[in-house]
Amino acid sequence: MYNSVTTLSMASPMSATATEKLPMRTIASLTGVNPVTLRAWERRYGLVRPLRTAKGHRLYTHEHVEQIRRVLALVERGIPISRAREVLDAEREPAATPRGSWRVHLERMAAATARFDEAELDRVYDEALSLHPADRVTHGLLLPLLARLGERWQDLHGGIAEEHFFSTYLRSKLGARLQHRMRYATGPRLVVACAPGEHHELGLLLFALEAQSAGMRVVVLGADTPLAEIAVAGRRSGADGVVVSLSSDPPEGFFERALPALVREVAMPVFVGGPTAVRQRRAVASAGAVALGVELEDAVRLLAATLRRAEGAQ
Repeated sequence: MYNSVTTLSMASPMSATATEKLPMRTIASLTGVNPVTLRAWERRYGLVRPLRTAKGHRLYTHEHVEQIRRVLALVERGIPISRAREVLDAEREPAATPRGSWRVHLERMAAATARFDEAELDRVYDEALSLHPADRVTHGLLLPLLARLGERWQDLHGGIAEEHFFSTYLRSKLGARLQHRMRYATGPRLVVACAPGEHHELGLLLFALEAQSAGMRVVVLGADTPLAEIAVAGRRSGADGVVVSLSSDPPEGFFERALPALVREVAMPVFVGGPTAVRQRRAVASAGAVALGVELEDAVRLLAATLRRAEGAQ
């Protein structure tokens, strides 16, 4: 799930020139992405396509390193890996093409955010919704915009104010969509919340919308929620599962004590999503929970399958 300010710090290969060819093991060392993942990105998603030697060995350039860095930054901010190619392509497309129309909306919303112009944000957002289904607006505009703004906010004076302004705006829009859809959901009930100390809830809201699209009923608790309170909400609401969003480093003892205690207390499947769940997949599993990662559609499929197995075992 999404973290708007997390930055993946990664040194560029200072010795590499634009024409230097680097083997996969060097790229893995420079970026921290293992060869299996690089091959999967290439094969499944058409990302980071290397050069090939006469014998078929992969070779990469400095440009590939920068592309890998960009993909990792998108994933860190909650962009599903299956959408990364779409985001990268949209940023490169000229505005005259259909896909480039997303870029026009993106640039206008980014500029409106920089001016703290809520009326213009509304105009652009409503225009996008009049042209495309809401789910397409999420993937074609909102996720790329969050990635763009996340980069802008890193070093910009006033970036924190921009982040708070846009986050408040988007939170209200996503919340309205959640509320509107609530009456139509009839599937399993989920309690979803950000972990203690986690203040970035936009990814949680996007996940909740994805779960609602799959027919699930969602109770959203929001940012920085104590695990004991999540347990209370799970029991009182009669939930079928609990989802905890975690993008930043959790408090000390979270995986060793707090998360196992939550799993024991709620006696229902507990899921952890976000970049930290990817990095700490083993710790999540050791605590008795299920790691969902940042891929929204895959996360909802895994969650639904886990709930079906849990229901069948009862």
